[in-house]
Amino acid sequence: MNAPAEPGLLKQHLIDPEICIRCNTCEDTCPIKAISHDSRNYVVDASICKACLACVSPCPTGAIDNWRLVPVARAYNLAEQLSWDELPAPLASHGTAGDALDLDAMRADAHQAGAGQVAGAAEQTLVFAVAASPPRLPTQTVLSANVPPWSAAHPYLNLYGPKAPVRATVVGNFKVTQGPPESDTHHLMLDFGAMPFPVLEGQSLGVLPPGVDAAGRPHHARQYSVASPRNGERPGYNNLSLTVKRVTQDHQGQAVRGVCSNYLCDAKVGDVVLVIGPFGSTFLMPNHPGSNLLMICTGTGSAPMRAMTEYRRRLQRKVSPGRLMLFFGARTQQELPYFGPLMKLPKDFIDINLAFSRTPGAPKRYVQDLLRERAADVAALLADANTSVFVCGLKSMEEGVAAALRDCASTHGLQWDDCLSRMQREGRIHFETY
Repeated sequence: MNAPAEPGLLKQHLIDPEICIRCNTCEDTCPIKAISHDSRNYVVDASICKACLACVSPCPTGAIDNWRLVPVARAYNLAEQLSWDELPAPLASHGTAGDALDLDAMRADAHQAGAGQVAGAAEQTLVFAVAASPPRLPTQTVLSANVPPWSAAHPYLNLYGPKAPVRATVVGNFKVTQGPPESDTHHLMLDFGAMPFPVLEGQSLGVLPPGVDAAGRPHHARQYSVASPRNGERPGYNNLSLTVKRVTQDHQGQAVRGVCSNYLCDAKVGDVVLVIGPFGSTFLMPNHPGSNLLMICTGTGSAPMRAMTEYRRRLQRKVSPGRLMLFFGARTQQELPYFGPLMKLPKDFIDINLAFSRTPGAPKRYVQDLLRERAADVAALLADANTSVFVCGLKSMEEGVAAALRDCASTHGLQWDDCLSRMQREGRIHFETY
């Protein structure tokens, strides 16, 4: 995949806009900020990318794993990449559509362009494969493991793509919050009929909303975590569920209307939804008896936690499961999805800790505050080799949760850096934030 390129030629890293579900994983993962995006596409800056491959494994769809051999002087620039609806075919030059890859012509192109005398800085960044070893990258705190727990079931991936999505029928749509319209969250049930769509707890899918964007192009897929266990929302039927919050504001508080979230929240029983996927090969629950789950989430980040919890609930009488501990945050009790069902779960089955940051007359409390309050129990789980940690929710929670886990570990005699490294190697800590 990353074979050496000849001097003057670049094996350029590109993102496939047809497969990409705009989950932002690649941009978050890149240690040197070579990846950026606009309202439509995610792109890689060839003048920055070192082909370190840090972004490849975490990508849930494989859209990130695309490469084109081009002359250095004719690398695809960001403006070109942002304009794409699909990847260009391999070309001898950018100007001749449909040409097959012709190495001799490319060598000539590179020679004519004077690629052998590219300025030092550009040559070091673009002709990365000529170096004897990869360049040193800036350090970055990496939290999430890029492998699944060893006992996780094998996931199916990318069975359906944007050009051939699967049709699913809405068989249920229930509001699962009592808060104001801006926190309107729905539990959506989709039935796939005779078409296979196998998913595991922690996987996600993409929904293709109808219509076109401001540029007249079909809307790209939006990603949603599956909220039901592997045997379906209703066991014995080919169905699953999603947790969808109606988007009425952006992260800056400006009024917007989320294209796909409003489409799904307003869906009626009998409506047909176009679905792609499944996605996700690492954020998967362990299956071995005695495995513990430490789950930390906010809002609709509860979807995979609900799936894992429900699967464990259904297995209670068949296996001896480990401990379940949940830290769940929302603005208010009324805005917390599934509050009623959560309160009905037996306390000896799951240890539930709820944090509300906007309760009138009460101090703000976040999931990281609760983690510190339960530090002794959290540290005991972190020290147990059977524990897997799952974090899902808004990107803004990631730093605070990581700091709280570090504090829980260090105040109870654990070396957090060693603990984190071990959990990463063993696929036992996973962050999925957006």
